[in-house]
Amino acid sequence: MPTDEITAAAAGTWTLGDRTVNRMGFGSMRITADPDPVRAVAVLRRAVELGVNHIDTAAFYVSPGGTLGVGTGPARYATELIRAALAPYPEDLLIATKVGPGYDPDSGFTEALTPARLRAQVEENLRRLGRDHLDLVNLRLYRRPGPVPVADRFGALAELRDAGLIRHLGLANARPEHLDEVRDIAPVVCVQNAYGVDAYREEDDFVRLCGERGIAYVPFFSLAGARREAGAAAEGSAAVEAVARAHGATPHQVRLAWTLHQGPHVLAIPGTGDPEHLVANVAAGGLRLTPEDLTRLG
Repeated sequence: MPTDEITAAAAGTWTLGDRTVNRMGFGSMRITADPDPVRAVAVLRRAVELGVNHIDTAAFYVSPGGTLGVGTGPARYATELIRAALAPYPEDLLIATKVGPGYDPDSGFTEALTPARLRAQVEENLRRLGRDHLDLVNLRLYRRPGPVPVADRFGALAELRDAGLIRHLGLANARPEHLDEVRDIAPVVCVQNAYGVDAYREEDDFVRLCGERGIAYVPFFSLAGARREAGAAAEGSAAVEAVARAHGATPHQVRLAWTLHQGPHVLAIPGTGDPEHLVANVAAGGLRLTPEDLTRLG
């Protein structure tokens, strides 16, 4: 499909907390993989030029090591690359980050379970981004039950929200019951879970529930699916490829378009370190699938 004139605005908008953002955003995890930070800075600036005003990140998005487990050379933090590329930040830009997991080059991944450690992670995000507040912080959970109730950790973040360090709160890797656990503590403005056209479809009901409650649903791995951090495979399902051929689009674009078609509250945050992939991903917000396409995709 043609991509030259399509910006993130083609995907429509959603009010995330108190900010209106284009539903096609950008995920920053993969920009750390390239040892040349100049390329990452160029991709981030191009994303903003294309109308992206919602960027997802985390202080544990770092290479070498980190979530991707790749790379050589000095540490490259996604948060610091965002700062280098975009500070002073555009007024309409919302940066969402995550706390809970942490990464130390010597000890690997850790989990913040106390108010002090959660505050330390918030302060790390503030420092690396060069901000005096965070627009949106998602408490990322592990799927296994933890030793500390979700409400306790969410409550610690709510106190930081009351102190002005955080504007809005969300949950990642959440289950429906978590929304009820934290309901009386502070508003949840978004849920970030793994979800895609042919992976994690057990989330379908949760997606609908978030819509009913006016909560944004922000899926990750909508391109990579079950491959997760390994990235999207070159081949796709027969249904995805057939719909792509019918629209003159790529399978990746169909996956992103399907994601956006799951409800006006569903936001996309595809990530890439490739400028050409970025343009194609943003253009997917302008791809309109037919009812027949959606039935075929399931």
